[in-house]
Amino acid sequence: MLYSLKGELIHADPRTAVICCGGVGFRCQITMNTARQLPGIGNEVMLYTMMNVREDAIELFGFADKNEMTCFKQLTSISGVGPKVGLSILSELSPERVALAVASGDYKMLTKAAGVGPKLAQRIALELKDKVGATPTAAGVTLPAGAVVSASSNASQAVDALTVLGFTAGEASAVVAKLDSALPVETLVRESLKQLARRG
Repeated sequence: MLYSLKGELIHADPRTAVICCGGVGFRCQITMNTARQLPGIGNEVMLYTMMNVREDAIELFGFADKNEMTCFKQLTSISGVGPKVGLSILSELSPERVALAVASGDYKMLTKAAGVGPKLAQRIALELKDKVGATPTAAGVTLPAGAVVSASSNASQAVDALTVLGFTAGEASAVVAKLDSALPVETLVRESLKQLARRG
């Protein structure tokens, strides 16, 4: 499986990017979020990739960052959510907004994406929330500094959102506990991702 591509960007439009690596042009289907982050034609670019092999086609999907790729994998693991719908959701919402919608149960936010009706949006929110619930909960975990993430706080929702994005409850709790829990959930998630990215 291809994990990433790094090379010259030789074509780009809102749905695709073609990267030339060693004389071979790789066509990646992309989200609008990734399209907005692409450099100009002729510049070097790096995309994280995911390959989908079907009977009639081999598709390559490209993402500007790991969070978007992880979120795409989570979305497409749900019955009824194919790559087209996954790209549609991540073209309308950032991975952080998807995670927040799931953590807060706000399935209506997901219906902003083309091809996502209320029933599918509810299923996505429910199944991803169940996946978060299947991991050891961060609520009530005592951290080395003595901080505790309250089950009913913005911090708890931020931890749930980070778990949807692929981080463990322990990793998420440790970084969220260092922030002011009075901050809006979206701010907590954004600041936590910055700190987690620096660690990686």
